[in-house]
Amino acid sequence: MLDAGELRKGSAIELEGNIYQVVEFQHVKMQQRQPVVKLKLRDVQSGNVTERNFQSGDKVNPAFLEHRPVQYLYNDGDLYYFMDNENYEQILLHSEQVGDALNYLKESLELEILFCQDKPVNLELPSAVELEIVETDPGFKGDRATAGTKPARTETGFTVQVPLFLGEGNVIKVSTRTGEYLEKVS
Repeated sequence: MLDAGELRKGSAIELEGNIYQVVEFQHVKMQQRQPVVKLKLRDVQSGNVTERNFQSGDKVNPAFLEHRPVQYLYNDGDLYYFMDNENYEQILLHSEQVGDALNYLKESLELEILFCQDKPVNLELPSAVELEIVETDPGFKGDRATAGTKPARTETGFTVQVPLFLGEGNVIKVSTRTGEYLEKVS
C-alpha cells in the first residue's frame, strides 16, 4: 500500500480493478482542514481520463510498470514504430499514445516505453534532446546570448524560443519536461 501523498506524475495505481496512471498531481492544503491530493488519472486500458481526490493519509495499491529501453524508428501517418533494444521486436503506438512526445521524436532516439500487463501505456523521454533548427528569423549585428528570444522551428516541427544569436542549422538542447531551450550544442 502506498500513501496518496506519495504519488507523482507518471505513477501507476490500481483502483476498483483498473490500472490508472497519474497524469496530473496537485497537493492542496486548506485552512483548518486535512490536506487533499487531487489527481487526474488516465485508465491505461481505455485511455479515459478521470479526476479523483484523496485525503493525504488514504492508501492506494501501486501498480507495476515495466520500463523497456527502445529506439524510435519512424512513423507512418498516425502510427509510430519503436524497436525493443533487448529482443529487437517492433512496438507500434498510435499518435494518441505518443502524445506531446511527438515534439521530440527523431530517428534513432533512445527512450523507454512503460508497459503494464504487457501493454504499452506511456513513453518516457530523456530529460533533454538535441534538435536542429530548420527555420528561424536571422539574427542582427550586436545580438547577445542574454538579449531577447525569437521563435525557431526544429527538425521535428516543434517551435521553441531561442536566443537571437542562433540561426538555421544550429543544434540546440531542448528540455522534454518544459519544452524550453537549454543550450547550444553546435
